This record gives sequence, C-alpha cells and structure tokens, in this order.
Amino acid sequence: MIGILGKKLGMTQIFTDDGKICPVTVVEAGPCCVIQVKTLKNDGYESVKIGFIETEEKKLNKPLSGVFKRAGVNPYRILKEFPMSGLKVGEFLTVEKFVKGDKVSIAGVSKGKGFQGVMKRHHYAGGPGSHGSMFNRAPGSIGASSFPSRVWKNKGLPGHMGLERVTSKNLEIIDVKTDQNILLIRGAVPGAKGTCLEIRKED
Repeated sequence: MIGILGKKLGMTQIFTDDGKICPVTVVEAGPCCVIQVKTLKNDGYESVKIGFIETEEKKLNKPLSGVFKRAGVNPYRILKEFPMSGLKVGEFLTVEKFVKGDKVSIAGVSKGKGFQGVMKRHHYAGGPGSHGSMFNRAPGSIGASSFPSRVWKNKGLPGHMGLERVTSKNLEIIDVKTDQNILLIRGAVPGAKGTCLEIRKED
C-alpha cells in the first residue's frame, strides 16, 4: 500500500483523449517527509509516519518537538501513519509514486452544513404544502405506542449534518503533474477547499 497526504485545491474540468469533458478534483499531494519507521521487531507491526506542510517549532508542544528532533527533520503540521515499509527516515514521498489510471481511496472531513431538518438530512418527503396543512417540513409522529414506550435508537431526526470523516473509494487518477505535486482525480472528493486528505493506493 502506498499512502500520501494532500490538500484539496478545488475542482475543474479537462478534456480526455477521446474529446469528452471530465470533472476532476485538483489535489496537491506531498512532498511528505518520513518522520518515523516502525518495524515488526521493535513495535510489533510495520508502518511509516509521514509529515505534511512544514511549520515552526515554536508552534509545537515539547513531546511533539522531540519527535522531530530525534528524527533530525524539520517540524510538520500534519502527521499520519500508513502501513508501509521499505522507507527510511528523512526520505520524501511524492506524486511520482502514482501514475495515470491508478485507483485510489481518499479520506477526508466532509463539509459542515450546520443544524439541518429531516428533509435535508434524511430525505424525508415532508407533508402537504397547501390548504392550511401546517405540516410542511416537520418530521411527523415518532411515537411507538405502549411498546416500547420510547423512541427507537438511530431514529432519523434533525441535527448536525456533515463535518465527519468520509472515504471515497476506487477513484481514478486522470493525470499526474510531478513538477507541481498535483494529482487530478476524476469526480469529487470529501471536504472543502483546503481540506487535508489521506490518499491510499492499494497494491
């Protein structure tokens, strides 16, 4: 498995080789520095911790600052561990690990939409909108009679919508621009502009 961290820059559209318009998401992926390598012998499992977007040391707490000092690398704002092997501390991961046509899964935090009602949040049909109905966008009755005399768990009700971790799988890489650290990915990916993304390519 190959993993890298990236930042969503926005969406655009390009023409494919057969002349069709393809919507793509532009992602700035890497370069990501290897901060720590965990081995089966020392840690019981194999993984690699990578850092993305450099930051200032004064913005780190002491334990995190010590991690970078032991590794002998510059401090980074975002850290993530991926189950990879064969890398060394101080090595950089770039978009060169990906090629056009690769399938990737991308995880990120979706856009927050605030407090929403049942029609937007759970696609309720709602009630009549005329003749003095007074029903309109309300959720309707949620009672359960004498048994069990309560509302069932996981009932679709109004509440906070979005701002949760979402993973989109089997997304196709349309183009790789190694000189700009850019990936063009077909379709939409989770999050707003500037969202940090975890990009994984399965072997």
